[in-house]
Amino acid sequence: MTLSMDNTPPSALQTVTRFAPSPNGPMHLGHAYSAIFAHDIAKQAGGTFLLRIEDIDGVRSRPELVDDYRRNLKWLGLEWTEVPAQSTRLDSYAAATQALAERGLLYPCTCTRKEIEAAGGTQGSDGLIYPGTCKEQRSVSDRPAAWRLDIDKAMQEVGELVWTDEVAGLVTVDPRDLGDVVLVRKDAPASYHLAATIDDAADGVTLVTRGKDLFSATNIQRILQALLGLPALHCHHHGLLLDDAGEKLAKRRGSPALTERRENGEDGPMLAKQLRLQKLEGGTLA
Repeated sequence: MTLSMDNTPPSALQTVTRFAPSPNGPMHLGHAYSAIFAHDIAKQAGGTFLLRIEDIDGVRSRPELVDDYRRNLKWLGLEWTEVPAQSTRLDSYAAATQALAERGLLYPCTCTRKEIEAAGGTQGSDGLIYPGTCKEQRSVSDRPAAWRLDIDKAMQEVGELVWTDEVAGLVTVDPRDLGDVVLVRKDAPASYHLAATIDDAADGVTLVTRGKDLFSATNIQRILQALLGLPALHCHHHGLLLDDAGEKLAKRRGSPALTERRENGEDGPMLAKQLRLQKLEGGTLA
């Protein structure tokens, strides 16, 4: 079976990285590290660092936080080029969804998380692996429906795929740990997988930098790149800042907000310097 991959290394292109936060809660140190990581790689290579606001997360998305994100990035001493927010790109997500649906690669799913658990959904690297309850249901019922990717049909189309991570090296896509992932959510016009894949290609991103907790998501996005005829991007998955309990920093756990630090007069460039020195395999930063 022929491997399908664009082997052009990032060094042969202008390096373009991006920081793509969702404004559904205050920025914390983990966000700051990811932004600094992407910024520094691009600037050291004479490339471009992009800011893209991922603001299609339904009612959780809070527009008033976007300017606060920009103020925090400026406070840290970062420079960026801003590209259009996701809310301006809905037509591109709809076009991709239609193209995949016309090829019989999507099906509607009305299942709730509780129903998936009750049906025997097991835990995979990207969440619960869908047991296929709605797989033969090719029409939408009266219940709200998400649209799932038929992973078996997708892999039949694209064959064996690989992608490259700057740390892990060459990675072979293994769909068995993914299941039929959601590409269009019940409450949003696109999932993270679909929107980020389309946006990275549209923005000319050459190196995707993000936390290693999203490593498995790259497998899904590599499949979508192949299905949609988009370039295969190189990646660099970095380690995570952890809290005192050994958990990754997260908005839902009340991780310290950057805005509070900024408004309390903390030195942003000094904080950025401290973050650059972190060894992110279990360290914390107070």
